[in-house]
Amino acid sequence: MGRLGRFALTTSPLVEDELVRAPENVRALFESLRPTTEVVSIDPSVVELQIAYLTAGIVSENSAEDALHVASATVAACGLLLSWNFKHIVHRDKAPRYNAVNTLRGLPTIGIYSPAEVVRYG
Repeated sequence: MGRLGRFALTTSPLVEDELVRAPENVRALFESLRPTTEVVSIDPSVVELQIAYLTAGIVSENSAEDALHVASATVAACGLLLSWNFKHIVHRDKAPRYNAVNTLRGLPTIGIYSPAEVVRYG
């Protein structure tokens, strides 16, 4: 498992699929980190949690993949999830609801942030 500062780097096949549409500099950064990054799988427990998020109405079926991102990170026990998706993931109303479902299911909570919130300057 790779490290960036004090954080282990983890990704999923979902992120890899989305990178096809990302700007070149983002793809290049991801490629530079790939050798030190663990790729987690989407197993039945991840899908079950995704369904719980959808059932709770956190996002609609149209945004089911966004719920799958959060479920994947939660089941992989990631301490935090970084996303540029401000509508369905990094949203002041959504993050507490994802974590409420996690708590009700006995799962750990997850910090959900934009990359700008965790980058240190200087």
